[in-house]
Amino acid sequence: MNQLLRKIPLSALLLFVFLLNNSQNVFCAESNICQNIDAVVALDGSGDFSSIQTAIDSAPDSLKKSYRIFIKNGIYKEKIFVNKSFITLIGEDRDSTWIIYPELRKNWRALNNDSDWGSAVINIADDVTDLTFANLSIYNNYGSLYDDHDHQFTIRGGGTKVVIVNCFIKSDGGDALSLWNSSNGYYYHAYCKFEGWVDFVCPRGWCYIIDSEFYSYSKTASIWHDGSFDKDQKFVIRNSFFDGIPGFALGRNHRDGQFFLIDCTFSDSLADKPIFIVRYDDTTRNKPIFWGERYYYNNCRKKGREYSWYDDNLHLYDERLKVDDITSSWTFNNKWAPEQNLDEIIPFASFPSLEKIPGDNNSEDVLLKWKSGRHAISHNFYLGETPEVSFVTNTNEVAISLKDIEPNKTYYWRVDEVTSHKIVKGKLWKFIKPASNE
Repeated sequence: MNQLLRKIPLSALLLFVFLLNNSQNVFCAESNICQNIDAVVALDGSGDFSSIQTAIDSAPDSLKKSYRIFIKNGIYKEKIFVNKSFITLIGEDRDSTWIIYPELRKNWRALNNDSDWGSAVINIADDVTDLTFANLSIYNNYGSLYDDHDHQFTIRGGGTKVVIVNCFIKSDGGDALSLWNSSNGYYYHAYCKFEGWVDFVCPRGWCYIIDSEFYSYSKTASIWHDGSFDKDQKFVIRNSFFDGIPGFALGRNHRDGQFFLIDCTFSDSLADKPIFIVRYDDTTRNKPIFWGERYYYNNCRKKGREYSWYDDNLHLYDERLKVDDITSSWTFNNKWAPEQNLDEIIPFASFPSLEKIPGDNNSEDVLLKWKSGRHAISHNFYLGETPEVSFVTNTNEVAISLKDIEPNKTYYWRVDEVTSHKIVKGKLWKFIKPASNE
């Protein structure tokens, strides 16, 4: 395997630690590695703030770039209102940084003039843009306290360009993740776990989810989409796993929606029930369906008995569409490239890509790239022709050039991040080098 390796010099991975002015704070999460942070929240008083809401409120108005708030481990029992753009909330550890608040939508609306503003754990104002959540767990736990599983928002709001990366979004009721900007909402989620009851992931507008897990407590539907404002609006889910109670259902829509499920896996608990258009007994909730049933699948598999309704059918959308074309950029009509702005905010290596080597015409060479994990000093690179990958090299770069790669053959690879005190194991990835004439 070593003969496949040839490194390409790139710019250095690590930024030198430097002193910042009073408006910025450098938080050293590990003894030798510092990360540029604008504010630190800590329940024990060791940060700049002891509550997340106070940190958000203290951020400057009219931000034009990301304002990073680092949240140290703890259980923050807060209801949060976000009415500023370019806010980034970064948890210290996803499993140990929790935002928890119990709220039932109908209770809130009854006391607040039938308004949804404030009905969630995280409430996002309509005009917010460029909002990021990373490395956090956010939980609406009303149902477990009061045995009621009606609508319980964990995250709700309008806004656009909302990113959720390596988060656990959980609700004890329906509509857990409700990002509802019908006209121009762009939503991107990666490496997440979603858990809830009916329609617990229910975007409006454009949404792209990759490398995530879904767990449903509902036999009605897990996912929902409103794409009625623009025929091009779409809900894309790639390389994700769906599980739930026995007989859980996949999805539905009661207004125009468009679903793409690519390389997804379903547990044996999935009901033999395709995504469907629902019509309510309360006819005021029914909306016109102008563009029909638009449910597209490619390379989806189920444990146990397979169902025919998720057979490959991308050709029904467009005969010319290839699976590799279905990216986040394609989803957002090349108007937004969220991966470009997600450097070093989660612990593990992320966002792999296969690219042509610049200036190299050797058709047998490929360039693998990734985003560095937070606090990484270097990277252990593994490669193999099976999922049992072998160690190849340690590198300080975020790219590896490989030669003698056979076209149309599957290769597996992994990057483990080396930090000052531990190694953070990466996810297993794979790539296929297309033939030169493709």
